[in-house]
Amino acid sequence: MTISRRNFLRDSTQVLSCASLLGVSGLASAAAKPRIEVKDVNGLALFTGAGGNVVALPSPEGALLIDGGLAANSAALLKAVASNTGSKRISTLINTHWHPEQTGSNEAVGKTGAKIISHEVTRLALARKNNPSALVKGAYGGLPKEALPTVTTYNTGSLEVAGETVDYRYLPAAHTNGDLLVHFPKHNVIVAGGPVAGNEWPVIDWIAGGFYHGFLRSYEILAELAKPDTLVIGAAGEPLTGAEIARRKDIYWELFKQFFILFNVGFGPEDVVAFNAGQEFVGVTPVVADRPLKDLIEKMGDPAQFLECAYRGLQQATLPH
Repeated sequence: MTISRRNFLRDSTQVLSCASLLGVSGLASAAAKPRIEVKDVNGLALFTGAGGNVVALPSPEGALLIDGGLAANSAALLKAVASNTGSKRISTLINTHWHPEQTGSNEAVGKTGAKIISHEVTRLALARKNNPSALVKGAYGGLPKEALPTVTTYNTGSLEVAGETVDYRYLPAAHTNGDLLVHFPKHNVIVAGGPVAGNEWPVIDWIAGGFYHGFLRSYEILAELAKPDTLVIGAAGEPLTGAEIARRKDIYWELFKQFFILFNVGFGPEDVVAFNAGQEFVGVTPVVADRPLKDLIEKMGDPAQFLECAYRGLQQATLPH
């Protein structure tokens, strides 16, 4: 099937039901002091409680930080990073994408002269106001110059930190259209950003260029890169193993087949959600497993918002305009 992506960013009025996701509204200030917690992941520090997962690698020259939580939580997060890594400063910050949960420490870190790395699309998004998004409520963007990435890539890159090579790579049109993964081969860890959310449902920001086809491709890339025991850290939730990433890749491919069967008989997003919840539809006999998400639903709960955003993106990219 030839996929058309013309006018992929139109009709933001359709996304209201996708925007209520926990952890992606981004613009609500924290009323209480955040509770930042840290755990060791194969020698890397994983910080939670700042609005999204944040990963740090200590270095004598200054820590490497992957993502930065919400701006309202940045001071507490950076204090915790300094305390737990022993690093006096952040030398480099990598944004896995442009959402507020990933870029809230950009300004504070950038003002110290640290290097900020991102995909070029992320830099462009952060430099402008009112970025279109299915997941971020209100306006976001137009950040100060100090908060903007200073090094960008369209594909791959690497850097040396504490005597080891750290690689980063584009995940095409996965969660947004500017996603990066960060690979720590020495630690056997991949920081995957938005396409992975531990045992929560990841969500595709289809207005910001995320696309179910790209989402599937991101799982192929992750499954190729990860060993079975590699720990994969997403934008939220607990780390997953490489074996679990490979399993989910297969499940999401079965869902992709189901999507096109239901698409070709005229199903809309609400129908797809109902079908996967177990509702029967007369005359619909899919040739793939009826409920490919069954095992994940038992672990992760209601997939309605994931399904709706994924299916809307597929419709937007596939229907003729």
